[in-house]
Amino acid sequence: MVSPPQVNRDATRSTAHDPLQRELRFLKGVGPRRAAELERAGLRTADDLLHRFPIRFEDRSQLCRSTDLRPGETAAVCGEVVSAGLHRTRRRGFTLFEMLLRDDAGMCRVVWMNQPFLQDVFSPGQRVALYGKVEWRDPGGLRLTNPQYELIGDAEGDDDDGVHTGRIVPVYERIGSLTTKQLRRLVHDVLQRLPPALEDPLPAALRRRHALPERREALWAAHFPAAETSLELLNAFRSPAQTRLILEELFLFQLGLGLRRRAHAQGRKRWTIRVDDAIRRSALAVLPFRLTPGQKTALRAIVDDMRQAQPMNRLLQGDVGCGKTIVALLAALVVMENGLQVAFMAPTELLAEQHYLSIERLLAPSRFRVTSLTGSVGAKARRETVTAIETGAADLVVGTHALVQREVRFRALGLAIIDEQHRFGVLQRATLRDKGRQPDVLVMTATPIPRTLALTSYGDLDVSVIRDLPPGRRPVKTKLEPESHRDAVYAFVRRRLQEGRQAYVVYPLVEESAKTDLKAATTMAQTLEALFRDHTVGLLHGRMKPDERGAVMRRFAAGEVHLLVSTTVIEVGVDVPNATVMVIEHAERFGLAQLHQLRGRVGRGPHQSYCRLLYQGPLSQMARTRLKAVAGSTNGFDIAEQDLLLRGPGEMLGTRQSGVPTLQVADLIRDRDLMETAQREAFAALRDATVAASVLARLDDTWTERFGLAGVG
Repeated sequence: MVSPPQVNRDATRSTAHDPLQRELRFLKGVGPRRAAELERAGLRTADDLLHRFPIRFEDRSQLCRSTDLRPGETAAVCGEVVSAGLHRTRRRGFTLFEMLLRDDAGMCRVVWMNQPFLQDVFSPGQRVALYGKVEWRDPGGLRLTNPQYELIGDAEGDDDDGVHTGRIVPVYERIGSLTTKQLRRLVHDVLQRLPPALEDPLPAALRRRHALPERREALWAAHFPAAETSLELLNAFRSPAQTRLILEELFLFQLGLGLRRRAHAQGRKRWTIRVDDAIRRSALAVLPFRLTPGQKTALRAIVDDMRQAQPMNRLLQGDVGCGKTIVALLAALVVMENGLQVAFMAPTELLAEQHYLSIERLLAPSRFRVTSLTGSVGAKARRETVTAIETGAADLVVGTHALVQREVRFRALGLAIIDEQHRFGVLQRATLRDKGRQPDVLVMTATPIPRTLALTSYGDLDVSVIRDLPPGRRPVKTKLEPESHRDAVYAFVRRRLQEGRQAYVVYPLVEESAKTDLKAATTMAQTLEALFRDHTVGLLHGRMKPDERGAVMRRFAAGEVHLLVSTTVIEVGVDVPNATVMVIEHAERFGLAQLHQLRGRVGRGPHQSYCRLLYQGPLSQMARTRLKAVAGSTNGFDIAEQDLLLRGPGEMLGTRQSGVPTLQVADLIRDRDLMETAQREAFAALRDATVAASVLARLDDTWTERFGLAGVG
């Protein structure tokens, strides 16, 4: 079938208004049970089904005859089962399931290893399609080994319309009781119901520029491609039809982001931020060092945004230790000099405490009052702080999610700063923003975000990136060490302590309530106290009371604690320049980004710093790849790209909280090039009001709801 079949136009007129929105449960052969299975897989309508790509394609248009099989080749064979049975071998627990298959040329042997359940699948007289590797075994001769299989029907055949054989065939992932064959038939039936023309959301000029097929043609060819279509392109999801559908989805997503960005820009702040010489002198008075070029560029962009009538909505990202906090503080100072308040929200109490102490120290010479609000603050102190915020007596408030609680009201919130923002839910960020009337918003992350994710999760934000580090910083020397080298690692730590430096030893804590890990960290601190008798050992973990944690950190920062045993509570925000050694126990249990963040606690001063990754073998392939990646690079942006490839976007940032979209046909890793194309095209469309209106007019409710296009434009 070279092209999609023509549809009877008279029959088309009697279909529902939008055939793509026809519910699958009403289709012949689906029924309530299968409809429920499809819905559990997220497939409710014809549109959902057609936007679920096959997992691969097999070329059954050129079926190999049994007499033409050659060793080393991958072949598709179709024939009748002559015999099939399970055979035991001399190896304990090892079985062979053997089949004899007959086609119009002769017989061929087929073998599956350790798949005894196949004896309940195959029986003589069935027609079956096989796709797999041809091998030569002595004795035995030629055979297909462990091929993919599909029951076609009985010996008489049930594929008169060529859906399952004689063509390039789509192979679908099984859904509940629905086999790939049943899904193929269902998709084919749905495609046949399509009218001769479909509303096309892609502008005609865009389709011409990228040589994309029409929508109906693309839906057909993405499932039942023409015989001349490249199998290599199909299995790489880069055929013209697949490319068109992927680009369509990404284009509409980017259009939604662009419309939300435009709606945000149309808002107006209650006040105007001014910057004059007095404010510049105030900023210089608190600046502890000269800014790097990257910090200057970021600060200039932030201040330029704040001076506009529209509220700022900017993401500031950079590697660990690049100095984002001082840039944010200088922006906060500009806002406070204009008589407005600043909220600084951090994801953990420890990080909030660290920010509060450092900001309070830097602003001590100024006239501004800094206060803190976290969940563990006592009732009396909390009431006093809430009152100070409401009356305006507090100029800058550092806190956790406690800042978004209902009773916290700001007199004049001008800037909301959200640190390590990917740890907050979307609603928490929105609630903080709503506590001011269109305040400027600056979100920060020390976890560099791959460009692909930046175009999705944060596509409605302006982005500033700080890539350089403060002068004098040296790359941290990182080395992998097996458990058997523990004594050598401790000897290395001891030498650094004797030189007057300090060190961290981090133990994994999977969950705050995981008592076994907590006990292990506590036990480890006791062990290290015995090993390092000439030095002071401290312990820090998330279940300590805030004042206890604060006391330990103050002693470590002052140099009174030489070796700090900690859980991952120190992952972000802790800044002790004299600490030059980071030992991470059971490093194989940490994620790539987390290892990089922990390593970032050292290397923050003028002395050479070191990281030792202690691991316990044997390592899985994934763990080995992670450890080699972090040992081989200190560039957080490179590591973030590798992390995205290893874990995928949902796991990397947390799909629910980060706003990573639910995409049907597009893949954020595989289709990163198309995402950039989609962004360019969507923003170009938005610049032409006629084109944008035309796109929105062609969309049904499903698409507008998915991509936030309802009620905008």
